[in-house]
Amino acid sequence: MNPRATHHRVLACAATAISAGLLLTACGSDKGDSTDSSTANAAAAGDKSSTVTITITDKDCAPDPATVPAGTVKFNVKNKDSAKVTEAELMDGGKMLGEKENLTPGLSGDFTLTLTAGKFEVYCPGADTDKTAFTVTGSAAKSWKDDPQLVSATTSYATWIDGEVQQLVTTTDAFTDAVKAGKIDDAKVLYGKARVHYERIEPTAEIWGDLDGRIDGRVDDAASPADFTGFHRIEQALWQDKSLTGMSTIATQLNTDVADLYAKVKTVEYQPAEIANGATDLVNEIQSSKITGEEERYSHIDLLDFEGNLAGANEAVSVLLPTLKEKDPALVTTLAERYQQTAAALAKYEATPGYEDTGYVDYSTVTDAQRRTLSETVDAYAEAVSKVAGKIA
Repeated sequence: MNPRATHHRVLACAATAISAGLLLTACGSDKGDSTDSSTANAAAAGDKSSTVTITITDKDCAPDPATVPAGTVKFNVKNKDSAKVTEAELMDGGKMLGEKENLTPGLSGDFTLTLTAGKFEVYCPGADTDKTAFTVTGSAAKSWKDDPQLVSATTSYATWIDGEVQQLVTTTDAFTDAVKAGKIDDAKVLYGKARVHYERIEPTAEIWGDLDGRIDGRVDDAASPADFTGFHRIEQALWQDKSLTGMSTIATQLNTDVADLYAKVKTVEYQPAEIANGATDLVNEIQSSKITGEEERYSHIDLLDFEGNLAGANEAVSVLLPTLKEKDPALVTTLAERYQQTAAALAKYEATPGYEDTGYVDYSTVTDAQRRTLSETVDAYAEAVSKVAGKIA
């Protein structure tokens, strides 16, 4: 996630949505190693379909081929041998259109987009040459915009995202008010109530990498102490430093950045493949930074973040269900089963009111064996979600 080597009863609401959607046909990480997303459906419908290989090395991540016709494009990304470069992104100016991240040496993955003519860049943060030109020419025979069902899906998703970011603004304001007032106990509770909204919409926030970095960056990502800002800087102050001295300025900047995000999301036009890619990214987020405990390393509210990522992925899958049922009913059944398994695995750690009023136990009390079980369940769901983009692109 550029630039990073990038409340509560929402899960019940997500399960209700699943019941109304996925369960009608039977009820929703790509693991970062491989996927089998297909563009066959798009090709059969007369659309132009291309496959681009991106090989990550310390030197660069140049696309092959570097020019393709407009239409559905599947990007196969493989980390050949680089320990310092672990992701590749397709950029349109300052916006990220798609990405594959968390690829350590030897791992591969893919993402699919429907692209119109234009000049783009493949970006791999940390490489010697970190940006390489990528060109799309001509026009596609057909577009997802010709399908009312997919247009409705993107509209519904945009409305949901807007609502979530509006709630993010409100809960962040309450959180930062407590920070500025020096109310540590209140701020600890309000921290999670804001964080869960960010975790639901994270792929959208990552479209603007610098903004995402300021809001959600970790200390490891900061070039200097002054560059460590946002939620996690205040999290560190609350739980590690146990002092809010100097945090008023950080809180004010966080308010500004979240308000900026709210203004920006209103300008986004989503495409079906992007929504599906976002679902994959969210499930991968659970695996890479929630189950590991990496993200909420000071507060240990990781299970609430897990819930947020799962709810966001579920929403993305749910809006695409009408099309997915037509394209691959068997996949819908698998998604339903694996979503239920993931939700059930998370539910085992529910508590009332829970640690810091999150509805869950303190994640630091979850054993390594329990984390492995969670990881295995999420892996299975991730594998199914990773197939969606190729089916609806």
